[in-house]
Parts: sequence; C-alpha cells; structure tokens
Amino acid sequence: MNVRNATKEDAEHLAFLINLAGEKLPQLLWGQRAESGQDPMSVGALRAVREEGAFSYRNARILEIDGAVAGMLLSYLLPDPYDTGELDDYPAVIRPLVELEAKAPGSWYINAIATYPNFRGRGVASTLMSLGEEMARDAHASGLSLIVASENKVAHGLYVKLGYQEIESRPLVSFPGGPDGGEWLLMVKNPN
Repeated sequence: MNVRNATKEDAEHLAFLINLAGEKLPQLLWGQRAESGQDPMSVGALRAVREEGAFSYRNARILEIDGAVAGMLLSYLLPDPYDTGELDDYPAVIRPLVELEAKAPGSWYINAIATYPNFRGRGVASTLMSLGEEMARDAHASGLSLIVASENKVAHGLYVKLGYQEIESRPLVSFPGGPDGGEWLLMVKNPN
C-alpha cells in the first residue's frame, strides 16, 4: 500500500469515490449544476481540481495498491466557530449535514472515505482512517468527526470499532438514488 497526496490528475477517481462515500448525494448536486447534456460526474471532476473549497484535491489523500487507486480520504479542519450561514439557502438534502458539521467545530472532519469495490476487505479504509487520526494530531484538532448514514451498516461498524461515538443525528432527507429513510449520524473521537 502506498498513500500519497491527491493531484489534479486524480479528479475522476475523486469524483467517483466521493460520490460513493456520499451515498450518491454528490452526483445529484452536481447534476443540478450541470449544463444541458453535461455528465454530473464530469462536474464533480471539475470541482475536484479546484484549488480551494472542501472538495478539492488539496484535501484528499489517495491510497494505491500495486500502482492502482484503491481508495481515498477527504479530510480537513472544521472552522471554530462554525458559521452555518442561512440554512434556508442550502438545498433541503444538505441542511442536516451542515447542522451536524456545526456540532463539531475545530475537529478534523473526515468528509469522505471510500474504497473501490474490488479493493474492499484489504485494509484500505482502516489505513486511511489511521492517516486521518495522524492528520488530526498534527493539526492539533480538538477531535475527529464524521457523518455516516445510519443505513450504511458496514461503515458505521468500522467507525464504532475504531472508537467513534454517535453524538447527534438528523433525519436523512430522501433523494433519488440515495438511501430510503434513516438518519445522518455525527460521530466523534478524541485524537489521542
């Protein structure tokens, strides 16, 4: 296994993996920004090459196995204080996520972690989660945080095994292609 900083050349991988981690919500949002005939995933790839913003290649790490991209981690320090702005300005499907992020100001936020299906069961997610903890310590973060869909039992189980605890939840607003029901769960962990 080799972990490296993501580059602009990883944009298509980042878009695919963030969409996988985001329960297909990113693709829905990118589709709303797409021009007529434009593939939503290409919008995601364009967003990944930005120099700024949460979903930027600069906040991502890539894990490779035998030279092939196996997974990615997108993480960064949440601001403290966390200003949500006007929640009504966000699409309804995003509001619960913004509300939960605001409950963990100053934490190292694991925005997304995903593994390509053909590399699952090989320790990719555990390795990337350990990297996230190391990054949190280096950033002197107040803790680590992440949000997971309650219906994503595999990911939730991994986070519990790694010592994350649920502290807040919000109902998941259903969207086309996404989970049907359930909740978004905010989970936190001490970085030490």
